[in-house]
This record gives sequence, C-alpha cells and structure tokens, in this order.
Amino acid sequence: MILPPGVSSNKSNHICKLNKSLYGLKQASRQWNAKLLSSLFTLGYHQSAADSSLLIRSSSHSFTSLLIYVDDIVLTGNDIQEIDRVKHHLDAAFRIKDLGHLRFFLGFEVAISSSGLIINQRKYALELIADAGLLASKPASTPMDPSVKLQKEHGNPYSDIAAYRRLVGRLLYLTNTRPDINFVVQQLTQFVAKPIETHYQAVVRILRYLKASPSKGLFFPVQNDLTPSGFANADWACCIDTRRSVSGLSVFLGSSLVSWKTKKQTTVSRSSSEAEYRALANLACELQWISFLLRDLQLPLTKSIPVFCDSQSAIYLAHNPTFHERTLLHSMKECKWDDGKKMIQPPMFVVPTGRKKPSANQRWEISNVLDEFIFDITIIATDSSNNARLRSLHRSTY
Repeated sequence: MILPPGVSSNKSNHICKLNKSLYGLKQASRQWNAKLLSSLFTLGYHQSAADSSLLIRSSSHSFTSLLIYVDDIVLTGNDIQEIDRVKHHLDAAFRIKDLGHLRFFLGFEVAISSSGLIINQRKYALELIADAGLLASKPASTPMDPSVKLQKEHGNPYSDIAAYRRLVGRLLYLTNTRPDINFVVQQLTQFVAKPIETHYQAVVRILRYLKASPSKGLFFPVQNDLTPSGFANADWACCIDTRRSVSGLSVFLGSSLVSWKTKKQTTVSRSSSEAEYRALANLACELQWISFLLRDLQLPLTKSIPVFCDSQSAIYLAHNPTFHERTLLHSMKECKWDDGKKMIQPPMFVVPTGRKKPSANQRWEISNVLDEFIFDITIIATDSSNNARLRSLHRSTY
C-alpha cells in the first residue's frame, strides 16, 4: 500500500509491504475468505464443487452445511452438537454474533412453520417503493404493459440516469424471490446506458405492481418430492433493436420453484425452432449444475430429469441427431414419413403452464449421466414405439 500520512521516505517510489491484511484494501475480502475457509477446513468441512460458498461436512449419521456470504453465515444440519461445535470454534477464532434461528438474511425474510418455509423480501420491497416516492401511488395488476414495446432511442431521454440505474439494480436483487418480475426487469437492464422516459415509466409500473403485493415470495412445503424438473421457452426475435430471441427457463424441485432465468440469446436465431432449441440447451446446463449441487447435499438423483418444452420442432431436433445442422436455419412446417405420408403427431414433450399435463406414456425425458463430468443429454420417448418412428424422420425440403 502507499505510505500513510505521517510516514516519510527519502524516495518517492517507496511503498509498505503488509504483514497483515487491512480492511478496505482490494485484497482484503480475498484474505478474509481464505482465513475463514482455512479455519473451517480444520473442522473437517470441504467446499462444494458446484458452489464455492457452500461448505459441507457429512458422516454416516449427520450432515451439516454452511452458506457463506462475506462475513454472514447460515448454518444448518441435523446434528445440534456439531452446530454448537462450529459456533464455538468460530466465536473463539473471530468473535461472532449468534442471531439464533434464521429469520432475516441479506434482505431475505424467512418464516418457518409446520407446513413449510416461506422466503420473501417484503421489507426490501417496501423500502424500494418508499425511496421512489410511490407509497401513495395506485397499485397495478400486472408488472408490464403488454402494449408497450421497449426499445432504444425511441423517445425523450430520461434526465436522471443514475436514479434509473439505482432502481433497476435494486429490482434485480428483488428478483431473487420474485420470479414474476424477472422478464420485465431483464428487459429494462438493456437500457441502463441511455434510458428514455418510456423505460422509467416501465420501472414505475413494476413498483406499482409490487405495492399491490409486497409480501409475495417463495414457498417450500415440508412434504415435497425432491425430484427436479425443468421448463424451457423462448420468445423468437422479440428484441426490436437486435432481433435476438429471449430464453426463459424454470427449474422445480418437486412442487417448489428453485431456479429461474430470463436472458437474451447471444446470437440471432433464424427460426423459432432454433430459439427454442437454444433455450433447451440453457436449461440442460442449469439442470447439470443443480444435479451436482444436489449430489453435494447428499441427494443424488436416481432417475431421469423430465424436461418440458412446447415446441415440437425443437423436440425433434433434440431427439434425432441425424437432422442436419442446417435444419435450424429453416422454419420446420411439418415432418413427413419416408413414404411421403403425413406423420401422426407423437405425444407432446411438454405442455405450457395452464394446460393439462401429459400422462405417463406421453412424457419425454432427458437421459442424464450424473456420474460423468461431461453431461451427455439426449431426449428419449418413454414409449418404445415412438423411438422407431422418430428415427425414421428426415428433414423436409422446402
């Protein structure tokens, strides 16, 4: 570090070599994390391969885990003696403050009952609305006006760019427990460099929507099937400025929503089939990470992960590797048999939310290899008769 005030030297290029990290320096957080981890490693804990902030210690009769964010730690497990041992060890090394049962953590409010666990950000949302001066505004029923298409440089520039960036950044953090605003917030993050009045009005619309229900959050029931499932969708060429598509995915653990994402695709998709196929690929990556995380939490998967998609053409492309790569460049209108007869539509791989779920023999599943670091994914039909039919498909020529 540079010489502090009061320390003089006869040479201008002299600096101080630290023997101990000081708070506020660039490397202080790294040194603190290394010190904390080395202390926990002595207790037999190890870092999760899927998430470096998760530390785990398991034995034949107990399981304990720590989730670390800088100097805030959530400790849980089924062995009270082990939890007390960790707290006493950390208190002796760093003098910690035990806050008891988890109620509030980094803006998240946690409520635990006999039926399950609820996580929301009610206090954070109300503070956000109050700081924007909208506590007396009229609530909105939807987070976004469907008739408004957001785009760049199509209106009057917004005067306070810093305020817009602050609001969008705080809304991004709120999406950790509010998936209902995830899409519109993703849209607004594209315009932080040069927002216009329309973009700010869209932010105000979200805040008015939050005012109607600030305590909404996520519910994790006690009685739940810990089997993951994924849903993928894409909005083809929805970006007016770049004509790129937006991918959306959600992952459920039983009936509980545990992961969701909305992101603009990196390249332009020339057909809706390609856009949906890319969304499936993003979902497969997310499921791979979740499967590794579940394995570290002593919850290994024993069966395939069902993946749902509402695009028949994307399903055919994922299922049949003999389709030529140029298939993605055309709109797949229909598939035909080799003899020219029109194919009978196979069972849907997925139905969108709100439609009737398929029966057991109508589901399409992902065949996963969880024990391999290379996650080999193929989509197969549970009905063996459909496998032979799909293998006989060929790409139609237009």
